[in-house]
Amino acid sequence: MSAINTALNLTVKVHPVVLFQIVDAYERRNADAERVIGTLLGSVEKGVVEVTNCFCVLHKEHQDLVEAELSYALDVYELNRRVNPSENIVGWWASGNDVTNHSSVIHEYYARECNNPVHLTLDTSLQGARMGLKAYICVTLGVPGGKTGCMFTPINVDVTCYEPEVVGLQLCQKTIGVAPPARSRQVSPMLDLAQVTEASGKLLTLLEEVLNYVEEVLSEKQQPDNSVGRALLDLIHSVPNMTNDQFAQMFNSNVKDLLMVVTLSQFIKTQLQLNEKLTMLSSFIN
Repeated sequence: MSAINTALNLTVKVHPVVLFQIVDAYERRNADAERVIGTLLGSVEKGVVEVTNCFCVLHKEHQDLVEAELSYALDVYELNRRVNPSENIVGWWASGNDVTNHSSVIHEYYARECNNPVHLTLDTSLQGARMGLKAYICVTLGVPGGKTGCMFTPINVDVTCYEPEVVGLQLCQKTIGVAPPARSRQVSPMLDLAQVTEASGKLLTLLEEVLNYVEEVLSEKQQPDNSVGRALLDLIHSVPNMTNDQFAQMFNSNVKDLLMVVTLSQFIKTQLQLNEKLTMLSSFIN
């Protein structure tokens, strides 16, 4: 009973790259395939299953059986382990909105690969005009010595992001909310200076909101919130105590390092372009 309660208290955190990979696999599916499945990779720590990667597993679903390329799945997992040793099998995913009759058969295989595998479904059919994301855990039912079965029970699932993923999502969001004729399907990355300008503008807006809140609390126009006060105190203590000269020296040092990296990358780019032109020239001469 304690093992079942522990499994039901799991929380699944999915990174955006996993959702993109599932959608890409669904778009590239065979014409006769109704759905696609695959393996979830990530880590489990303190009741949290963090899904950071995944890959598709070729399969065919018949009325009474499921055929899957398990050797292919094992080879892809071993190759991924060479690159990311920290990523382990944590479950499996499937496109669609519901758990099907074949899900229990597929889940049995992943139950042999990891402990308490999670099942993730992504509604690529966009029912309800949204891409629903659900996570399940399989709970065994039955009486001791009798027939047993299993039931997929929903568990909490959230989307989490690393900082680089946030930048990529913000870039993708620039194509949302624009009239279809004027919407471009391609978005170019912003220049470094433009990103600094945009981030500075957002920071100034947030500082103005904080100052307005503090002024309203001091003037007793708004009821103070202890949690907000503790957050502001932690924010103030996190700011390093340094003089203007120390800050200028630190900033200039970081700028010099950045310029050095940019210069080296330009050198490498130029060398690659020269190598390409010389190769083409030698092919023409020969």
